[in-house]
Amino acid sequence: MRRRVLVPLPDHDFDVTEVAVPWRLLSDAGCEVIFATEAGATPAADPLLLDGVVFGQLGAAEEAKDFYAELAETPRFKQPLTYADIVPGAFDGLLLPGGHAKGMRQYLGSEALHAKVAQFWGLGRPVGAICHGVLVLARSKDESGRSVIAEMRTTCLPKYMERTAFMSTVWRRGRYYRTYSAYVEDEVCDALTNPKVQFERGPRVLSKRGTAIDDSAAFVVQDGRYVSARWPGDAYAFGRAFTELVTAGG
Repeated sequence: MRRRVLVPLPDHDFDVTEVAVPWRLLSDAGCEVIFATEAGATPAADPLLLDGVVFGQLGAAEEAKDFYAELAETPRFKQPLTYADIVPGAFDGLLLPGGHAKGMRQYLGSEALHAKVAQFWGLGRPVGAICHGVLVLARSKDESGRSVIAEMRTTCLPKYMERTAFMSTVWRRGRYYRTYSAYVEDEVCDALTNPKVQFERGPRVLSKRGTAIDDSAAFVVQDGRYVSARWPGDAYAFGRAFTELVTAGG
């Protein structure tokens, strides 16, 4: 049976690598990847990650950009669902990518999407979230009013990484790397019952990334059917772990 995976996105500004790499891995494993945006508009990645944030640097790797170019020509990407049209039970997995530019707020702050995510979470099926995507889960509430990940082990974009990216580029890009005034790590930890035990920051890293053949620089946290990761440098390891969850059992 072909597994179906839902990937909600904003209209623009999502992270190239965090979408294109897992899409490639899921597709290669025979999964059908379906996208959704707020009103069904064709989404577009953060252009600075395609061209380079500062002097052509700090953008996506060439392989990820090649994957994105291929993805952008697919019918599922060009004609996404709307958030309102999402039927959680129609999917075998839910993947929540990240991104940090201001266009991400449409997706991260959507109450309509939060409601759909909470419904999907309640089904007990695989969920993956990377970087800012973990905020969607932190903000999605169960029937008791708590975050759906209140009791889960998780990681997300670490505060030191978000702060470093901001401080090193503020002279050129202003608050480009600060999506909100609160750090992602702080908001995610506030959603957890015992953040000192549940939140996993991972080894300190600022530039070295995992690749298609080397996970030594990557960090992924798996807690049952939930997989989380920190940033684009974890995308391959994250994508593989999530794909394995979705395809488990044939």
